Amino acid sequence: MTYRPSYITWLMGCLLVLLNSHASAEQMEKLGKWDVHYIVVNTTFFTPEIAKRYGIIRSKYNAIVNISVLDSQTKKPLSTAVSGTARNLLGTTRPLAFKRITEQDAIYYIAPVSFNDRETFRFSIDIQQGNQTQTLKFQQEMFVD
Repeated sequence: MTYRPSYITWLMGCLLVLLNSHASAEQMEKLGKWDVHYIVVNTTFFTPEIAKRYGIIRSKYNAIVNISVLDSQTKKPLSTAVSGTARNLLGTTRPLAFKRITEQDAIYYIAPVSFNDRETFRFSIDIQQGNQTQTLKFQQEMFVD
């Protein structure tokens, strides 16, 4: 049996290549014993079929926060609890409702966030596994495509 990557894995890989030179490109931060990969992607990058499959509302004013947590040594995906908030520069805070997606050997946590053109968010993402908790913090300016 040959390994066939899932469509979302392929799509995320393509997005990473396309966005490699942009501010919204995928990033990684080492938190404790974890490699936490994160990306914020406008939902218009998803095809209508993929959006429907994963319950994503496509709009030039919607983005998806995608988090993936890997063991730093083995590089295997970890099952964690993920929660967080997005706060704009005016101080308005929006809770992020993460949904777990498991496909073959990958685990993703995605959450929608709506935005206005050129709105900047400060993200605070809590990741917990057992009694270990880490917080990922980053800032992202959002653009309407």
